[in-house]
Amino acid sequence: MTFKSLDDIGDIKGKRVLVREDLNVPMDDGKVTDDTRLRAAAPTIAELADKGAIVLILAHFGRPKGERNPDMSLAMVTTPLRDVLGRDVRFIGDCVGEQAEEAVAQLQPGDIAILENTRFHKGEEKNDPALAKAMAKLGDLYVNDAFSAAHRAHVSTEGLAHILPAYAGRSMQAELEALEKALGKPEHPVMAVVGGAKVSTKLDVLKQMVTKVDHLVIGGGMANTFLAARGINVGKSLCEHDLKDTALEILDAADKADCTVHLPYDVVVSKEFRANPPVRTVNVHEVADDEMILDCGPSASEQIADALKTCKTLVWNGPLGAFEMAPFDTATMALAKITAALTKSGSLISVAGGGDTVAAVNVAGVADDLTFVSTAGGAFLEWMEGRELPGVAALG
Repeated sequence: MTFKSLDDIGDIKGKRVLVREDLNVPMDDGKVTDDTRLRAAAPTIAELADKGAIVLILAHFGRPKGERNPDMSLAMVTTPLRDVLGRDVRFIGDCVGEQAEEAVAQLQPGDIAILENTRFHKGEEKNDPALAKAMAKLGDLYVNDAFSAAHRAHVSTEGLAHILPAYAGRSMQAELEALEKALGKPEHPVMAVVGGAKVSTKLDVLKQMVTKVDHLVIGGGMANTFLAARGINVGKSLCEHDLKDTALEILDAADKADCTVHLPYDVVVSKEFRANPPVRTVNVHEVADDEMILDCGPSASEQIADALKTCKTLVWNGPLGAFEMAPFDTATMALAKITAALTKSGSLISVAGGGDTVAAVNVAGVADDLTFVSTAGGAFLEWMEGRELPGVAALG
């Protein structure tokens, strides 16, 4: 990966810098309920402003489908961002055109402004060259700081990088450097933990991982499909029986690549999917027809921990069980804690990503102890699949 960062940007006093951030934050009744993305954006915005740039923030909010929608205006995010930055942030009611150009012309070095939702323009998601040219008129330089949107080839994530001098912001830089350590040029042995409900959503990830890592842990509902493919009765468990042949192909590919696949050999089962129902911990061969597998058992968790202790690098996407509901969070919480302990000891580089995984490490209280926690969903998954991310490639 080759890209220019803010370290390469030179003297930018008085320069207009278009900065693509991810400000698509969750809101309830007009208030931000999680400011993680705002805090991730703050270092780049503050650094550029401190260097005397005129900082013009580009972002999307929701899915307005190319139409103006006041419920999706970035005006709502202006005050929350101002609070996070501790400095004034203005709002400009468009991201192209005369109104925007006139408003930008009034700004002084060090000023910060949020431009209106890029997705209010139909050409944004189509990466329309005419819109890119119009948007580029507002700036002298372009900085992409939104890895979470880097898998989209939109005007504000990819098109601008071909018109203006382009750089990675601090959040983007940290993400790319962490991913390079985790799978680009990792220290071996490498373990990947891939969990979640369905194999079908992560087929490409699994196929990629078996050729890249030394240990592949398959958890969540996905594990049931692999167990069933091996002829094990999984009862009423979530399972994609139609993917039996695909699961066996992945296991065969892992064998050929000398990748050890870890499937649970003891599991926590219940007849009901609800919080704190009656449960049993059984060998995988002892699941009854009316039972569901809802978590890895303690022996399987211990075996994963033992394997992880031999590894130098961990890439983690997806929980090991139905972690959102007690007591089926036990294996996922145990993995989070052993990962944190090994990372803090200096023996492990740990990179976790995806919504459920971020939630799990936050619940476990260990997010700050991991090497890197990516809040990106689709972009993180596509990176694990080995795909080129347009927003990243354009910075090269």
